Amino acid sequence: MAYTVNKLAKLSGISVRTLHYYDETGLLKPAYYGDNNYRYYEEEQLLMLQQILFYRELDMPLSEIQRIISSDDFNKIEALQSHKKILEQGLNRSQQMIQTIDKTISHLRGKEKMKLEEIFHGFNDEKQKLYENFLVDSGVSQDDINNCKDKVKNWKKEQWMENKREADTIYSELAAAINNHRDPSSREVQLLIKKHYQMTTNFWTPTKETYIGLSQLYCSHPDFVKFYDDIHPKLLTFLVEAMKIFSKNELS
Repeated sequence: MAYTVNKLAKLSGISVRTLHYYDETGLLKPAYYGDNNYRYYEEEQLLMLQQILFYRELDMPLSEIQRIISSDDFNKIEALQSHKKILEQGLNRSQQMIQTIDKTISHLRGKEKMKLEEIFHGFNDEKQKLYENFLVDSGVSQDDINNCKDKVKNWKKEQWMENKREADTIYSELAAAINNHRDPSSREVQLLIKKHYQMTTNFWTPTKETYIGLSQLYCSHPDFVKFYDDIHPKLLTFLVEAMKIFSKNELS
């Protein structure tokens, strides 16, 4: 069964204009154009639109979505399993947050006494565990993660703030390099990536494979995507490419 652009818009909840834009940019082409020049979509396009909408729910930029779904090794079933895993992790965290809210309301009403540390239950541990899962999936060993925790467990606020200032400077200079039309392989950019790598060694020492894996974490997790997009809309793609070049040339 073929769907016109109007029918698909109603079915999917996105606008006709958006579907036209997806066609124009190559993100989602119709199955065919009719003699009346209308766009017609079939099952293959509907399934691909579902993938696009899943990635959009994760706040992933369209350019990154297009790169992922157009790659030769893109697998719809694996992608759906990944979406499911992320949603389940988000659901578990939401359930914990709801429990924390209920406990806090009861505490404030004097019905139930809760420990003060429970006020923050669900805010940090689940998010940290989610990042760890992404790192493991990217090739970082659990031993590396545990060593990282040991390195920073006694860090004071000043050390964390200094690390943040260093990171902010690197990302700001990378954004400036983008605006100045520098190439990710340029000496200027690669020196910045070397600083980024050295900053990473404060926590763990990536190999060629795991540093590339870290770059994939950046573009796979919505929190990181939003973080980099807020600095510069092209920063994430630029950073990932520059990290890959650095890994191939400098790491073993």
